[in-house]
Amino acid sequence: MLRLSKKADYALMAMKHLTGRADVPSASAREIAEAYDIPVELMAKVLQRLVRRGLLSSHQGTRGGYRLSRPASMISVADIIQAIDGPLTVTACSTEAENCGQYSKCSIRDPLWRIKDRIVSALATCSLQEMSADAPLEDVGSPLAFTVSRRS
Repeated sequence: MLRLSKKADYALMAMKHLTGRADVPSASAREIAEAYDIPVELMAKVLQRLVRRGLLSSHQGTRGGYRLSRPASMISVADIIQAIDGPLTVTACSTEAENCGQYSKCSIRDPLWRIKDRIVSALATCSLQEMSADAPLEDVGSPLAFTVSRRS
């Protein structure tokens, strides 16, 4: 099962929050945290990591806070997730380090790496702008297209 960390969830929420704020240039960590009932200290850490990775910029002062460092259409969901969680992995041996006793005989490593590459590609084709739209996400045109369904 592919599962994002809570910090990655919070990063996506914060980035989406900032995307919908064309009328206000920035938002504080406290404002974002309170909007989603997230501890302020944790949100501040997540936002600082996004700043270090170049996805957000921060400004001091009375009108300070955080804002997107580039247009939402130029930031992918993969960018946000990897800024928080690091490279996506699907198995314990998802790197090329040969520290597994089964590495030389493993018959599933390469296929799983290809699946991971497809997942990353799908996440990379979905922009923050697209994720922030109220409409369901479009088919990204890959074999791992995601479908959003709503129950009535």
